[in-house]
Amino acid sequence: MNLIKSIFNENLYLRFSATPETEAVIIERPGRWMQADALSDLLTDLRTVAQKNLPAGTLDYGVLGGDKDRLRSCVITMVYEKKTGEPIAFNVLSWIPLVLHGEAVELLHLGLVMIDPDARSKGFSWVLYGLTCFMFYLRGGLRPIWISNVTQVPAVFGLVSQNFSDVFPGHPDVRQSFEHLALARQIIGEHSHVFGVGSDAVFSEDTFVIENAYTGGSDNLKKTFDDCAKHRDQKFNDVCGGQLDYQRGDDFLQIGQLTLSSARDFAFKKIPKRSIAALATSFAFMMAQAVVLPAMHWLDTSRTYKNLRPARKK
Repeated sequence: MNLIKSIFNENLYLRFSATPETEAVIIERPGRWMQADALSDLLTDLRTVAQKNLPAGTLDYGVLGGDKDRLRSCVITMVYEKKTGEPIAFNVLSWIPLVLHGEAVELLHLGLVMIDPDARSKGFSWVLYGLTCFMFYLRGGLRPIWISNVTQVPAVFGLVSQNFSDVFPGHPDVRQSFEHLALARQIIGEHSHVFGVGSDAVFSEDTFVIENAYTGGSDNLKKTFDDCAKHRDQKFNDVCGGQLDYQRGDDFLQIGQLTLSSARDFAFKKIPKRSIAALATSFAFMMAQAVVLPAMHWLDTSRTYKNLRPARKK
């Protein structure tokens, strides 16, 4: 595990053992700091997994297309087989700059997940569906992180609804808030290209359904309802089947938060016991960087800390 990079790099870089057979690496904003050769190898790994999922075509937008702007704002989680070094899964998230209550915020869009069909059910889904967000929550000093997700897959729709807080649409007890609507308007109006939605798509502010969502480069991801993975809780399947037009190509835009309660549930329910010890050191150092060190620097009156100046000696 490369603790030095994960602790002191401005952008997160973390390599660790996901299962006894697989290794994972989390790379934040690789387009800002990665050398050209390493970046090219990373793109090759992404495309290798994508081709196994999309035999009829390729994705020609976003990170898979080599877009430099996306590579400067994305977070890539890769999973490799230890024995062969072959890439078998990835998750691509994106930082999206927005404004809320007059202040700049960065929202984390959950993005695209792909797994080699031969490598599914091998016990590393917790890495792809939550660990990266959890690490950013720790690095941010336990401050809530706004997240978004665009999907038509009932299993993913339910997974996001259950694993994050205040998700709309999602859990039936959560109602649309001003924050949900304000963020959604900015995402659809200024950043829909991040998840492959074309300018001809129509967004419903009441239901958060994006009509005709698969015309901006994500055409090969369009599915029928029967082809989509279903959630074990039938209510999520019913919501997707009842509100989305799969022939037209609709998606839900979900917006929620990663909070202390959702982070706690992930830490105690999702992370396998065998991996807790391996990640504990990283968590401790990241908390030290995010909370302990700033507090120590703040309390030290003998040295400059950002805009604070040392106390004058008598």
